[in-house]
Amino acid sequence: SPFPPVPICNENLAMKMLQAIWHHGTVHPDKKAIITASDTAKSVTFHKLHSLAHSVRAFLRGRGFGPGDMACLVLSNCLEWVIFQLGALAAGGAISGASALFTYYELERQFVDSQCSLILTDEDNLDQVMNAAQKCERIKTIICIRSEESDGSPLPDSIIEWADVVACRPEYDIPSVDPESLAVLPYSSGTTGPAKGVMLSHRAIGTMIDIFLEHFKREIFSVIGPENYSFYDETSLVYFPLYHMLGFGMLNNSLLAGATAVMMGRFDPEIFLSAIAKYRPRILITAPPILIFLSKYPMVKEYDCSSIEVVLCGAAPAGKDACMEFLSQHKNVKYLCQAYGMTECTMGSHLPVLNVKDPYMGVGKAASNVEQKMVDVSTGKEVGEGERGEIWVRSPTLMMGYLNRHEATVETLDKDGWLHTGDIGYMDADGRLYIVDRLKELIKVKGLQVAPAELEDLLLSHPKIKDAAVIGIPDPKVGELVRAYVDRVDDTLTEEDVIKFVAEKVSRYKHITGGVKFVPDIPKSPSGKILRKNLREEVEKEIKSKI
Repeated sequence: SPFPPVPICNENLAMKMLQAIWHHGTVHPDKKAIITASDTAKSVTFHKLHSLAHSVRAFLRGRGFGPGDMACLVLSNCLEWVIFQLGALAAGGAISGASALFTYYELERQFVDSQCSLILTDEDNLDQVMNAAQKCERIKTIICIRSEESDGSPLPDSIIEWADVVACRPEYDIPSVDPESLAVLPYSSGTTGPAKGVMLSHRAIGTMIDIFLEHFKREIFSVIGPENYSFYDETSLVYFPLYHMLGFGMLNNSLLAGATAVMMGRFDPEIFLSAIAKYRPRILITAPPILIFLSKYPMVKEYDCSSIEVVLCGAAPAGKDACMEFLSQHKNVKYLCQAYGMTECTMGSHLPVLNVKDPYMGVGKAASNVEQKMVDVSTGKEVGEGERGEIWVRSPTLMMGYLNRHEATVETLDKDGWLHTGDIGYMDADGRLYIVDRLKELIKVKGLQVAPAELEDLLLSHPKIKDAAVIGIPDPKVGELVRAYVDRVDDTLTEEDVIKFVAEKVSRYKHITGGVKFVPDIPKSPSGKILRKNLREEVEKEIKSKI
């Protein structure tokens, strides 16, 4: 990394967070730590958040929950998630978030795999959680948050109400833990296979948060000014799921820095735009689907988004055309830049700099404490400047490994501590990284490699295309054909239009030879990654039906 190193975190993540929250609540007793972005907005001050977290810690201690134990949260983003997260970590345990959209099967699989003993959920998800928990003998406690629309009918006898948890008298002692012990167990999105539990330590997360905040102070706030402006003065929009590391990181960065986080339970276009207009954030951390939404949807012009000066895009690559269109629609944005990371890196391994030409090109430079190299996938040898290779990174923020997945761990994290990201990229002379595509998602046409992201970016430049995804489909003659899935603005766009549009702009081997499928939406993970495996599964069914 070209940036100065950050001291390694060697404390309990909860202690680190709660000490900062206590400080912010003491200096500014009335400052809001979190506000929910909804018609029935709720909020909690830093002072109250500190007290409630210690009430949860006391309750969990009374239930025997502590070091070595795992708690799962099955919730949409909410205040209670944050309070519980802090309390569970303060008790010395670890946490793992699950999507509120998960099926019974997906929940059961995560409960069993994570070996959780306690679950926090709400009334909307309670039946699903109880069914999934039946085969999980380790689960001893299920806590349920009453919904605002609840009719007040009794919960099953075995279920504990959230109100009883936070009513406990706070206990302020926090056990010391090994900084290398497990703190958070997010599950990888499963874009290339079954989801895997990514073991992240207190040290990795604490160090990553410090890297992020120091980088923003040095490389972002010092540029946009005024002098001494920091995250403390900022309003942070938190709308990515908290079970995903981008959402988790955004939340905890905000809490540690003393900013006010405006939290959305799920992404809703009107609530999102209203929050921007009302709370006036200067910095927006986002992902390509939101970038596209802000560029192409007419309703955006009905809201005042002029406060936004810096947009940081992550979670998946955004192409040049998508970036240019966004900037053309939002003249107030001074800087659009990208970052790069993986769950396995805790959050980000590469962060942006602003005072460069076209900061939206590439994904920044290796963050503090991070080493990087590009490796030829055929020879295993490091390649030089401008040459494409698999991106390898090494850092104290890397995962400990995949839970109960030894083979997958050694395939990804080698004996020398290098994480093999599976992403293809190259570095320029200034050390900026550029992502080309996923190693396992490259399409092979007559031995030539076609990057889906390149064609997707091109397709998104078409005025009648809202969203697009590209995959390869098997072909005995050329290896794979290129197929496009397109979410179009209206029915006037035809398959021939799309094929011709691409053919006029790229080499012949990149042409859309596998047809165009018009779809109502493109399948994506909550973080914005295109779920190409879902599309490939459809192709497999299509092929089998013809046999």
